[in-house]
Amino acid sequence: MPAVATAPMIRREIGDDRICLLTFDRPESGANIFDAATLDELNEHLEVIERDASLRGVIIASAKKSIFIAGADLKTILQGAQTGEMRAFIAQGQSVVNRLAGLKIPTIAAIHGASAGGGYEVTLACDYRVASDEPVTRIGLPETTLGLIPAWGGCTRLPRWIAAEKAAEVILKGKLYSAQEALKLGLVDEIASRDQLLNLARTKLRGGKRKPPAEPKLDQEIPAPRDHNPAPARALEVIKKGLFASTQQSLAFELDSIVDLGKTDSTQNLIRNFFLAEKYKKGTSKARSEKFVHAAVIGAGIMGSSIAQWLSSHGVTVILRDIAREQIDRGLANIEKIYGDAVKRGLVTQEKAKEGRARIVASMAPMELRDVQFVIEAASEKLSVKKEVFRELAMEAGPKTIVATNTSALPVSELAEVTVSPEHVIGLHFFNPVSRMKLVEVVMAKETSEETRDRSLTFVRQIGKLPVIVRDSPGFLVNRVLFPYLLDAAELFESGLDAEKIDNVVVKWGMPMGPLRLIDEIGVDITVDIGSTLEKAYGRRHHVPTVLLWLRDRQMLGRKTGAGFYKYDGKAQMPNDSLTQWRRALHGELEGAEGPNIPPDWHRDPRLRLREDELTHRLIFLMVNEAARCLEEQVVELPEDADYGMILGTGFAPFRGGPLRFAEHFGLKKAVEELERLAQIEEKFLPCEILKKHARDGTKFYAE
Repeated sequence: MPAVATAPMIRREIGDDRICLLTFDRPESGANIFDAATLDELNEHLEVIERDASLRGVIIASAKKSIFIAGADLKTILQGAQTGEMRAFIAQGQSVVNRLAGLKIPTIAAIHGASAGGGYEVTLACDYRVASDEPVTRIGLPETTLGLIPAWGGCTRLPRWIAAEKAAEVILKGKLYSAQEALKLGLVDEIASRDQLLNLARTKLRGGKRKPPAEPKLDQEIPAPRDHNPAPARALEVIKKGLFASTQQSLAFELDSIVDLGKTDSTQNLIRNFFLAEKYKKGTSKARSEKFVHAAVIGAGIMGSSIAQWLSSHGVTVILRDIAREQIDRGLANIEKIYGDAVKRGLVTQEKAKEGRARIVASMAPMELRDVQFVIEAASEKLSVKKEVFRELAMEAGPKTIVATNTSALPVSELAEVTVSPEHVIGLHFFNPVSRMKLVEVVMAKETSEETRDRSLTFVRQIGKLPVIVRDSPGFLVNRVLFPYLLDAAELFESGLDAEKIDNVVVKWGMPMGPLRLIDEIGVDITVDIGSTLEKAYGRRHHVPTVLLWLRDRQMLGRKTGAGFYKYDGKAQMPNDSLTQWRRALHGELEGAEGPNIPPDWHRDPRLRLREDELTHRLIFLMVNEAARCLEEQVVELPEDADYGMILGTGFAPFRGGPLRFAEHFGLKKAVEELERLAQIEEKFLPCEILKKHARDGTKFYAE
């Protein structure tokens, strides 16, 4: 691959003590990365170091505020995977890192900031590793989360420096660790304050070259990971084979494995997802610099209180308002629980949780909102209730206050119409649970101004969420695409298919949970409400089947009531026998019955004879079709908006790249043929025009 550099990326300084300091400082960038040019430059420095017999040691450091070295350049890797040049780039990296490992003088990495992937692998080639104790220092090998493996010596050297079982856990999980965690694991030798880091490094170098690690061994069998992403299993294979091979043989295993993985659709999709996350996180250069410090949330239910907690944890002072005292109390209890769980899981300190709670003021009385920058309505999902709230807010909000609704399916434009400043109204659809779901749909109503949109995007990013812009239409993007899949799964159950069979086939395909289990998580009542709204707009493909109405009427609303499609006892999930009996009774009543509402072939229903792959495609292609419609109708502007929105909002198998990217890999012509075949039996499968056009023309959603 071409090596292009316009300015030095590594400074070389030699002190009076004859210690060489190599400082990574990529020009005009907040991060250091390894591309071909940086590897070339490091190689040149190492050549100079090899020739200078007076040198007594080498320190590798970074001048960046929060990044040591972020790893290999993923753009170079993705491009190489697509063009066949990946092997040369990885081999170049191995060669340079080996040269560092082969120096005759002692070497140390002084790590401050993120040291990830190739950025940590270069430190493994050093004799010692020390790290700053600051929060920005995060250390690890996240390659497997991108469908890759550590291939600049990570799978080879780490199992030799620390126990193979511990090394495998670090590599297979792909997690980044704090300096303290890294020290416990053996990823670094010592930690110090940032201002003492180089002094510590110099002191360690006095110990000379480090003795080679003890003979590598595998004390216990490491179980093979079960993952749709093949990278963790491949990494484990390399670790096991490489542990008892020479370093060069093990590096050859790394090289072959990463090149094989790079050719797969799943790895290329996972790398693309990384770039999409960066895109949605940063936004465009036009992003405003406004700082949001004061907000109000109207409605203290589960969503309202969860949003208030999230805002408060990100430095925003929040007024949490509700008309009912009991709702306020329940909301505050929910906030307490979220903070308590976060402290238990080590996500936040007790002190930070206390500060966050103190930013929330709960009230039943109307309060002055003129100085509030953002008001988020999270009242009952009924249009009449929300309209009343918006009428009141229109009187209380200041002239520049943005008034947002958290509705999941109702028309934002109708809410804007009842206000005096419809240009300041927008939809901000958070997903449940708010503390774990990164996506926020930013819903543009007819009258929403560009200024309101831009300020809203800034606000969403400030609170650590990823915004996707959608046009105001029933269900927006995520629910509109998701619900045909959920509702068809419920219909399939009603027709006689087992819940476990329906759920298991899509989990096997790559979804995080099955559609019926997801209905139980969402809540049967909420599913019926959203489905009914969507059915009015889109007809049969969003039809709410009888089984959901039966469950709702008997208050079997899913996990929250202990029963839905399944019964729940703590974490255990079991079949819901009463639901199964209802279905048997329904089928028994139909047997021999006559009339226009009774399907004549009920007991010969072809859906009961679907193979696993047919059942999976039936469910997944409903999402593909609806995602394509959203693009066709300009609900979203770009195919990546539809794909990444579904990955973030529903957990749509990330390694498949989203519904539209998956359809391209499957073959758009084949996808349309499959939909047309299904449409001969059920009209809801009719392929949309944009899918048919691409299939006909041989074109794709993505131009690359």
